[in-house]
Amino acid sequence: MTQAPDPLLQLPPERLQDALRLISFALEEGRSSKDPEQLLAKVCGLIRAAGVPLQRAASIVQLLHAEAVASARFWEHGQGTRSELFPFNEDSGEGYARSPAADVHSTGDWVILWLPDTPDGRYGIVPDLKAEGYTHYIMAPVFMAIGTAGIFSFATRAAEGFSAKDIRFLRAVFPALAASQEVLSTARTLQEVLRIYVGEEPQRRILSGDVHRGEVMRIRSAILFADMRRFTGLTAGMSAEQATGLLNAYYDCIVPPVEAAGGEVLKLIGDGILAIFRAEEDEARTSARALAAARDGLARVSARLDPPQFEVGIALHFGEAAFGNVGSGMRLDYTVIGRDVNLAARVAELCGAKDEPLLVSSGFLQRAGLQGRSLGAQSLKGLQAPEEVFAVSLSP
Repeated sequence: MTQAPDPLLQLPPERLQDALRLISFALEEGRSSKDPEQLLAKVCGLIRAAGVPLQRAASIVQLLHAEAVASARFWEHGQGTRSELFPFNEDSGEGYARSPAADVHSTGDWVILWLPDTPDGRYGIVPDLKAEGYTHYIMAPVFMAIGTAGIFSFATRAAEGFSAKDIRFLRAVFPALAASQEVLSTARTLQEVLRIYVGEEPQRRILSGDVHRGEVMRIRSAILFADMRRFTGLTAGMSAEQATGLLNAYYDCIVPPVEAAGGEVLKLIGDGILAIFRAEEDEARTSARALAAARDGLARVSARLDPPQFEVGIALHFGEAAFGNVGSGMRLDYTVIGRDVNLAARVAELCGAKDEPLLVSSGFLQRAGLQGRSLGAQSLKGLQAPEEVFAVSLSP
């Protein structure tokens, strides 16, 4: 079987130098770039400097993301670059199925369209490209080792389109472009997947090397623990899909206010939510942010109109959250432990027993400068000393 000639070796000497310059940039600066838009602009500038009449380009990568399926960077000559996220929804696959991306990913081949001869119905993008005056369009696939995929596309308005020499140049430099895209996309995927499942701080700690059993980091913080009341009874007659929908509705009430107030959700434990607010400022201000998030979350629960209705209890405490690796062998969990975390969880359990939506510990009450109604010293499971607990108003 005859091996196809290397496109790089087919370039004339003047273009070979341009190609090597672009390849060197992609494999050195490109793979460590912190600004994907600037990277795409630089790559497109080098392609144009080689004499290719490039006027539009895109770099699109598949995401492993809770709310999006792909990330795109677009460049247009004279217009600069822009970014776009393609959201995850019930129509996510429809646009992809009507795009050249579906074909290049299924065949592994480039799609090269001479637009004047391409029917409008061939792909969803064709009418738009024609309307904007483009004559030639190319899309090429990138397949990544982790199983995700991406694409690069190139377009021109030149009357004669891309020449055979232009296309040969793009093929010669493409492996380097694909490599830089894969490196950057894989790094982003690693960060986002970890953040989705373990949270922002654990993600940073894990990627910085905190992966050994027994390592612990302590953070002074306001601790919030939320608990849905009577979850077991509410879901007893539900399907798994219905129970999941109920949990998501609950999370949608509590999580956004926490994040808006600068908190970090560390654990989603079934019907429990654990979050912290770092004491990187005055402890009173930190406590105020946690209290505002709790009140906002409970207000959202009360304002829900869609069935099934549910109630939530939230506990606030101030203390030390300890991040640690626990487990055995190669299977570890990066979790949050410590007396203060346990105290917050036990106080949250009291919300149902005392029929109170918002309870705080004495330590939190003092730091926040709150007035509260004492429920007396409570014996909390797993804690040696009783803790005085206070019911707090839901309005400021």
